[in-house]
Amino acid sequence: MIDLWTERGGVSVVGIRLTGVSGEEGRAAEDRYADLVDQMTAIHGVDPPNGGRGFGRTALRFHGKIFAMLVRGHLVLKLPAARVGELVAAGEGTHFDANKGTPMREWLSLAPDSGHDWPALAQEALTFAHANRRSG
Repeated sequence: MIDLWTERGGVSVVGIRLTGVSGEEGRAAEDRYADLVDQMTAIHGVDPPNGGRGFGRTALRFHGKIFAMLVRGHLVLKLPAARVGELVAAGEGTHFDANKGTPMREWLSLAPDSGHDWPALAQEALTFAHANRRSG
C-alpha cells in the first residue's frame, strides 16, 4: 500500500491509499496521478479524491460526479461512448468493468503503456462531465 498526499497551500487535504499496484509501473502511475490531481483540482468545481474505502476513493469529481480515477495503476476516465470506442479500437485501453464482468460503455481504463497525455484526456473527461451536468 502506498499513501499519496495532495497539498493545497501547504496543507494536506487528502490521503489516498492504493492497493493492488506494484513495482516501478505502479509507482509511475501513482506519481502521474498525484500530478494530475494537483493540476485538475486547480479548476473551479473539481474536488480531490476523498480517500476512504470502496469505489471512487481515488476519484476526481466535478460537482460530485466522478470523471477520473486511478484503479490498479490504470487511469480510468468517463468519456463519451464513441470516444471510448475509438480509444479501445486503437489499442489504447479497454472498457472499464469495475470487476463486475460488464464493460461500461462510457468508461475507459487507459493502458499503462498508452502514450496519451493524461491531463489532456482528463480535460476531455471534465468537459464531458460539465456537458452532462448542464444537460441533466
